[in-house]
Amino acid sequence: MAFGSVEEAIAWLDDHVDHETKMPSRRQLPTLDRMRELAGLLGDPQLAFPSVHVTGTNGKGSTAAMTTALLGAMGLTVGTYTSPSLSKVNERIARSGEPIDDASLGAVLETIALAERSMRERPTRFEILTAAGLSWFAEVAVDAAVVEVGVGGTWDATNVVDGEVAVITNISYDHTDILGPTLEGIARDKVGIVKPGSIAVIGEQDPALVSIMREVADEAGAAQVWVRGQEFGCRGNCLAVGGRLVDLWTPGGTYDELVVPFHGAHQGLNASCALAAAEAFFGTALDPSTVAQGLGAAKMAGRLEVVGRHPLCLLDGAHNVAGMQALACALGDFSVDGRTVAVVGMLTERDPSAMLAPLADAGVRSLVACTPASPRAQPAEVVAGAGTAAGMDATTAISVPDAVSRALDIAGIDGLVVVTGSLYLVAEARAHLLQTVSSVPPLAG
Repeated sequence: MAFGSVEEAIAWLDDHVDHETKMPSRRQLPTLDRMRELAGLLGDPQLAFPSVHVTGTNGKGSTAAMTTALLGAMGLTVGTYTSPSLSKVNERIARSGEPIDDASLGAVLETIALAERSMRERPTRFEILTAAGLSWFAEVAVDAAVVEVGVGGTWDATNVVDGEVAVITNISYDHTDILGPTLEGIARDKVGIVKPGSIAVIGEQDPALVSIMREVADEAGAAQVWVRGQEFGCRGNCLAVGGRLVDLWTPGGTYDELVVPFHGAHQGLNASCALAAAEAFFGTALDPSTVAQGLGAAKMAGRLEVVGRHPLCLLDGAHNVAGMQALACALGDFSVDGRTVAVVGMLTERDPSAMLAPLADAGVRSLVACTPASPRAQPAEVVAGAGTAAGMDATTAISVPDAVSRALDIAGIDGLVVVTGSLYLVAEARAHLLQTVSSVPPLAG
């Protein structure tokens, strides 16, 4: 098989089962058999470099970005595998912050297409992308990789990785159809990325969940378990221009007055996990100036990202209740004279009333509901109805661009527009806003 273009390669990729658009039920939970077989046919590329494996209900993308920046500041060439992408699939696979180029993506997908012929069962789209990322990292000889879990941990395709460090940012309700209905079950699934001899970095602080995670990590043969608030943490976390000013501490020492270029107090907690992961990876304390350089250079789109100033336009991929709560708290970091308008769309497995409650409690009174471009999308009318019940002035829009345009009109030049509820929505809104909003350049975060 030979692809004539990267478009042909991506069309082949998209012809595979995609659990991101059609989430499997618990009875259809994927196994690692296909992924292990595929990795084996490719020569087990995940063994060619050391890695940091990152999971958690929320914050894993930001933590992965900051961990990547810290390892890079230490002089390493770092491969980063994340999901989902906001504009191009290339974004999921990056080296030193630069996405894989089209030619390399097409070539690695062609290699996987050839390997697929020998497989007993066809792999999923996510399994192929995971294999593509790991293969490319081995091919370009990265010094280390930061690998973000897709869903859960134990049965996620990325769990073929034998991470020297396993990071679990936090535990809350999400993907319960796959991971189980209880926080305890979710915790056990996520801590399943811990491997023998690794260091587990746990950002969760609920004592009952931490106890479970310590138990599972110990059973897996973890060399050490570091828990936020015990072995590392964030003791200072203040609003700063373009993000947060934080004071962090780890087993190696203290790191004061670090600028994190992401908005929201929760990013200080994510930064503490990233710093602990980097220190665990190197096995020593890091130079404070190097840490400051690394965190200051971190970038992450779609997480309280500022893409316009008049009105202030924010994009945040909060897609569960805990994420919405963090977003609602973070809105306090932004002061505007005008009205705050939320553009919200979400997937069918979400409870719109629970999702919108944090925004209503934060004083958001205007809502434009729309339907994200996903087979799992919840109708805009359902979201708008929940908004009305929460006391919001709610309306619906026929498309994401229409929703954004309406919100901009309602907010006026002195207001704030926040787009949230689904990364599918954020991706489409981001593309529209970056083409239409003229103001000061976007800020990182």
